[in-house]
Formats: sequence, structure tokens, C-alpha cells
Amino acid sequence: LQESESENKLDGETASDSESKSDFGGSSPVPTSDDTPEVLNRALSNLSSRWKNWWVRGILTLAMITFFFIIIYLGPMVLMTIVMCVQIKCFHEIITIGYNVYHSYDLPWFRTLSWYFLLCVNYFFYGETVTDYFFTLVQREEPLRILSKYHRFISFALYLTGFCMFVLSLVKKHYRLQFYMFGWTHVTLLIVVTQSHLIIHNLFEGMIWFIVPISCVICNDIMAYMFGFFFGRTPLIKLSPKKTWEGFIGGFFSTVLFGLLLSYVMSGYRCFTCPVEFNNDTNSFTVDCEPSELFQLQEYNIPVLLQSVLGWKTVRMYPFQIHSIALSTFASLIGPFGGFFASGFKRAFKIKDFANTIPGHGGIMDRFDCQYLMATFVNVYIASFIRGPNPSKLIQQFLTLRPDQQLHIFNTLKAHLVDRGVLGSLEDA
Repeated sequence: LQESESENKLDGETASDSESKSDFGGSSPVPTSDDTPEVLNRALSNLSSRWKNWWVRGILTLAMITFFFIIIYLGPMVLMTIVMCVQIKCFHEIITIGYNVYHSYDLPWFRTLSWYFLLCVNYFFYGETVTDYFFTLVQREEPLRILSKYHRFISFALYLTGFCMFVLSLVKKHYRLQFYMFGWTHVTLLIVVTQSHLIIHNLFEGMIWFIVPISCVICNDIMAYMFGFFFGRTPLIKLSPKKTWEGFIGGFFSTVLFGLLLSYVMSGYRCFTCPVEFNNDTNSFTVDCEPSELFQLQEYNIPVLLQSVLGWKTVRMYPFQIHSIALSTFASLIGPFGGFFASGFKRAFKIKDFANTIPGHGGIMDRFDCQYLMATFVNVYIASFIRGPNPSKLIQQFLTLRPDQQLHIFNTLKAHLVDRGVLGSLEDA
């Protein structure tokens, strides 16, 4: 019993928050601060801290928006690369916090195992994506075909190796802390890697499904800040004392209007509305197709109550604009809870920002806390209300079957079409 009590004492872990200081080995993470460029410091030296922060955030926000337009112009491949880089940076920021919290215990292999598990999870997710979207290319190359066939087994073997490495790294008197960090790494993988992978899937459905949701979150963040800065009086939530109801409501209406306008503009361009597909002949991505019904102007009747106010009986708009209302509403009402979640996380470890990568904004994770939640919603929304069976994928799978299996499917399909009268009408024509 005395040995057990002694081991628990050395672990320094209890369920009480009041003992968090002993949990962290007598030290807590040093709060991060914004690393504002010296040029801006000199230029804004005469302003109060409130207005100085406003200008720094504004200038850096315009710079990030400009960078966002540039990577959109460069095409899907660059966008995917940027998503991967953002994912790695966000993972690094969260894992670094964990390392700083438990650094005094000098846990073995923690960082190495964390990055190893990141590699394993990315190999699994992106391997699945390659198989789904580049099926013809995979079947054409023998090494890729083998990797694709045994992809899940290889992924499991890689993860199992990391699992065994973790067990071998366990050190007496630090077991509980090591399992805490094992959980920390896996929760980080779930939040960052899984959701960034969903962003890639959204991108393949068409760049509009990537750009509009991200832009709505950005718009809501900016407009909520603007309304809160100039009109904010009523606190919204204790986790974020600077958030106000005025900013929350102003951001909502601004984002819905912005989503409608942006969707109208983008729906007229095939480069935004067409699915991103890989052309095997040119070995490059293509975004050329006949626009679906979502991106064709249609006439809608305006509700009677609004007809007297607007003076219109009908309105022409793209069906996608109706979906954009759902996207922008989520970005305004639910998306901010991703930020509140991040605020609670930072308060739990007494840090101001995840990092000081972007002056006035904090780390990359500070900018993408809402984006990841939004990406998950968009992926679920597409799967539930938009996406149907993909004929090209079905044909690709059909071609990989044995001849007898292909013949069986052919006969079954032929009998089904004859029973429905479709095949007969085609033959008569």
C-alpha cells in the first residue's frame, strides 16, 4: 500500500484541477505572445493598444486573404498541398503544448511516436483517397496496385508497430502521464488529420464546396470582430470574454448575405462548380464538365409575405445558393463553437494562443479551429443531400472483377433493364 501511494505521489496526477501545478511538474506552459513585426510596431506606436491590435489584425487579415486568392488561382494541387502543410503545423502546435506541459518528466519517445502516428494516419487516409480518385493510374502501375490491394493491412501493421513502441517506452512511475499523452496524440489526430482529410474530399466535389464554406467562416470571423469592436456591449460567453452578442448577430446576417452573393458569382464558372478529376491521358487535374442542376439558373416563387415588401413575385437564382444559406448559417451559429472549444482548451493550459506564427492572430490552429468543424459539416452535408452514386467509380470497380463476375453482373443488369422496358425501347430506337 505504501509503495502504491508513493508511486501515485511520484506520478503527480489526481483528478482535481487544484493540483494541476503538481500534475505539470511544478511548471506550466509559458503563454505565447504575438510577434508583431518591428515595422508595424514603429508605424503604430502612437496608437492605443486597442487600435494597434485592430490595425495589426486588419493588415495581416488582408495579407492572408490575398494569399488565399493566390493559392486558389494556382489550382487544386496547390490547395491540397497547403491543406497538408496547415494540418502538419496545427498538429505541431497542439503536440508542442502537450510536450511543454509534461516536459519536466522527460517522457521517452513522446515526440517521435507522435509524429510517427501522424505519418501512419496520413498514409491510411491519403492512400484511400488515391485509390478512390486515381483508380486508373493505380491499376496501371504494378507497385501502386500492390500497395492499393493491401493498403489497409499495411496501414494496420504500421499503426501496430507504433503501438508496440509505445508499450515498450512505458516507464515505471510515469505510466499515467504516458497514457495521458497517448490519448492526447490520438485526440489531436482525430481533430486535425481526420477533418483536414475531409477538406480534401470536399475539394474533389468541386472547388466551390471548398471555397464557399472557408470564405463564410472567414467572413463571419471578420464581421463578428467588426460588429463587436464598434458596437459590442453584451458579453456572449465566459470562455471568450471579448465575444459579444452584437458581434455574433451582426456576423450571422453578414455571413448569410455574403454566402448568397459569393455563391451567385461562383456558380457561373465551371472551374469552380465542376468536380476535380484526374485526367489519365494528361496526368493532370481537370475541372471541365457540363454544370449540374445545382449550378443552372432556375425561377423560384417568393413567399406571399415577402412579395409585398420586395415587390417581386419570382426570383432567378442558382439552387446552390439555397444550399449556401445552410452553409453560411452553420458557419455563423455553430462554427464559432469550434473557436469556443479552442478557447476552453487554451484556458485549461493558461496560454493566450496556440503559437505566435501570425502577428495579431496567434498560431495556425487559432485560425483553423472553426474551419475544421465547418469542413466536417460540409462533408456530411454533401453525403446526405448532394452526392449520389458515381458511375465512373462503379465502372472502375466493375473492370477489376473476374470475367465470370463481370458476365454475371452484365446478365443481371440486362434482365433488370428488360423488365423495366428500358432495354427494349433502346433496341427499337
